[in-house]
Amino acid sequence: MFPNTVIIDRSRIKKLRKQEEERFVAERPRSSELLIQANKCMPHGVPMSWMASLFDHQPIFSTEGEGAYFIDVDGHRYLDMGQSDLSTICGFTPAPVVKAVTQQMSKGCQFLTPCEAAISVANELAERFSKPQWQFTLSASSANAEAIRVARRATGRETILLFDGKYHGHLDDTLVVSRNGKVEPLTEGLSSLASKNVRIVQYNDLNAVEAVLKQEPVACVIVEPVLTNVGIITPDPGFHQGLWELTRAHGAVLIHDETHTHAFAFGGLTNKWSLNADIVTLGKNFAGGVAIGAYGMSEGIANVFSKESDTDGTTYTTSALTGGTLFGNVLSLTAADAALKQVMTKSAYSHITKLGGMLADGIEAIVQDRNLPWSVQRMYCRSGVTYAPNLPRTAEEAFLSADAELNGVQRIYQANRGVWEAVSSAGPAISFPMVSDDIELYLKVYADFLDELLLGESTDG
Repeated sequence: MFPNTVIIDRSRIKKLRKQEEERFVAERPRSSELLIQANKCMPHGVPMSWMASLFDHQPIFSTEGEGAYFIDVDGHRYLDMGQSDLSTICGFTPAPVVKAVTQQMSKGCQFLTPCEAAISVANELAERFSKPQWQFTLSASSANAEAIRVARRATGRETILLFDGKYHGHLDDTLVVSRNGKVEPLTEGLSSLASKNVRIVQYNDLNAVEAVLKQEPVACVIVEPVLTNVGIITPDPGFHQGLWELTRAHGAVLIHDETHTHAFAFGGLTNKWSLNADIVTLGKNFAGGVAIGAYGMSEGIANVFSKESDTDGTTYTTSALTGGTLFGNVLSLTAADAALKQVMTKSAYSHITKLGGMLADGIEAIVQDRNLPWSVQRMYCRSGVTYAPNLPRTAEEAFLSADAELNGVQRIYQANRGVWEAVSSAGPAISFPMVSDDIELYLKVYADFLDELLLGESTDG
């Protein structure tokens, strides 16, 4: 496919990076001023530390958004190809959500009681994901934390099994890595005790899964239908069915984390591919950008919430192991009801799938026309490039093909031309309000970037 592949000059990357960095800072004086102020009252000048590590350039301060675009304090308008890490796939101002939230806010946003919207959203999710029982949180992180607790309660076991390359939220149980065959906390400040109850294997390796399940009692296996935090890694044929059968054989709970993949298909990939799971977790996007998370369970798993009695006859409920004061609040659920029923429809998913194909086809044509030995990822509304001739099957392979320096200069180049990709481990994705002109804009900027990067490059025959 690449008879005369291009060799990229690393010095050219550095030169282009310097050029784009200077332009980026010069054109954003107000963001620079605000960063100086912010550094006096917040670490790294950001309200959440992740905002500082998202970029290898200074952050921008945003003011407003509409549809698929947002604007910073210096007046620059950006096409958001990352949707705030897939949290704003409904767009920045989805009209049905704005209307519903505005009306509800005027009536009250929190009561610490059930609300009618909770029934509506739970029933809608039950139909989409074939899980009859639901609980709500404020994020996918908290949904995964509670799902793990539910699995441990249901099985009486401690150990959980994860896949390398995963990200399941901001909790000690899953912020772990495997180094030299040993599971350790990802960074300082995390509990080393939590990592002792975690095992990590490679995605698509059913033999490794089986070995762990045979060796010790495992409470749950947590998996994304496709890995999404190391680019896109798709499952081998039979991988998910194999997981289901292995967890049945060894008494482990199977959890599907659809936090990202819910953006790819109506009812997520669990529904799209008719996959089996005991619990499905969600977050980020199904309330139109308003904070929310949820998890759906089979009836059997939901039995952990059944009421019991202690020795003196006083009733209590095992649901005490989950919950938060703002979980299940009426504002989030009202937003979710509007987003699910009026924005995240089957026809809307068909629309973004079509545009996603246009995006992937365009990226592939651009890459091939320039004789670059790269492969293109395709997953409904999301695409991206792997800097290798073949797509990876595991996170190990994905890490080997990663190029942070190249990815970094691409993102700042695009930002200087009105296209925003915030997360280095992700790829461009389509949001519901996008149209074909938006895809053409992305492809033009991407082609221009490669042409400028490859100026004067030689080929290797």
